[in-house]
Amino acid sequence: MSNAKKPDEKNHDGPQWYGRRRGHKLRPNRQALIDTRLPELRIGLPESGVLDLEAAFSSPVRDIWLEVGFGGGEHLAAQARAHPDIGFIGCEPFINGIASLLSLIERDGLTNVRVYDDDARKLFQVLPDAVLGRVFALYTDPWPKKRHHRRRFITVDTAETLVRLMKDDAQLRLASDHMGYVGWMLEHLSGHPGLQWQARSKRDWTKPPSDWVETRYEKKAKEKGFGPVYLCFTRVARGEDEAASALKNH
Repeated sequence: MSNAKKPDEKNHDGPQWYGRRRGHKLRPNRQALIDTRLPELRIGLPESGVLDLEAAFSSPVRDIWLEVGFGGGEHLAAQARAHPDIGFIGCEPFINGIASLLSLIERDGLTNVRVYDDDARKLFQVLPDAVLGRVFALYTDPWPKKRHHRRRFITVDTAETLVRLMKDDAQLRLASDHMGYVGWMLEHLSGHPGLQWQARSKRDWTKPPSDWVETRYEKKAKEKGFGPVYLCFTRVARGEDEAASALKNH
């Protein structure tokens, strides 16, 4: 995209990223993927207007799913492999995680994955309404200290943005092993008229979806004795959420 802007670590406009950008030095083959494959797969922001996500893919896709903070990319790559007709956007500023995902893309010959290597909320600002069929936010940083809670991904503003971006009946899938953050997410999402929590009992919290792919972070958490919680919300059909909101405010 000739008119697209590359994410800039020094650009402080918009949402501020607080996590790490880099870890250990990349092995030569991983660095080569960053140098050659990332520019080919990177989603850039338009100079103006909204971003046409479908145009980012070389072949037509029947839907677009997005994962926020994909870590090592295990879940994203597995979903892309299982759904070759879906276009996947992975958002991750951590360069080592991006390199890991790129290695999986190369290994599996995936052609339906694109990468936004900056804070996902910057990408959200240029996306049109009702464009996403599914959103994953798995084990995003819980920022456990109270003074850091404002850094959490799930906030009132993020909830409003996700509701805008999700298609009717789209899914929002969340996972965490930090119960304080689980409560925070439920507080900020379960009362929104545009979202419907799918849990019917506490058992639904601890049972992953049928197509779940365990991430390396999740595996480590389980080995330490932490029990993951899985939350799934569905986007209420437009019009129904407005009616519910009007009734609530009446």
